[in-house]
Amino acid sequence: MKATILSIAMMLIAVVTYAQDKNKKMTFDVNGRCAMCKERIEEAALNVKGVKYANWDIPTHQLAIIMDERKTDAMKIKTAIVAVGHDTKELKATDEAYNSVHPCCLYREDNSDDGKHHENK
Repeated sequence: MKATILSIAMMLIAVVTYAQDKNKKMTFDVNGRCAMCKERIEEAALNVKGVKYANWDIPTHQLAIIMDERKTDAMKIKTAIVAVGHDTKELKATDEAYNSVHPCCLYREDNSDDGKHHENK
């Protein structure tokens, strides 16, 4: 009886351990406007432990990431991004963080894309 219970417990632990994906891919919206925003957003995401890849697309505002679910989750990444001044659908940057970005990166009033203007800066 004890052996059966122990075996079941070990199987449950194994299932829970393998249920998390080592290299999970996901995308989500992040507001921004230009190449400077791209650099800031990607750097913020990559500074979160467990994020292996981050690429923010200027025209679509989609951030594609690859992360180790055992080390992080989407909300930790989004929290890091709003801390540097960029809104997501779920979280909004504080006014202080938002106002700290370069003036051309302020997207809340005018969400036009001027990425071509800043590509070489």
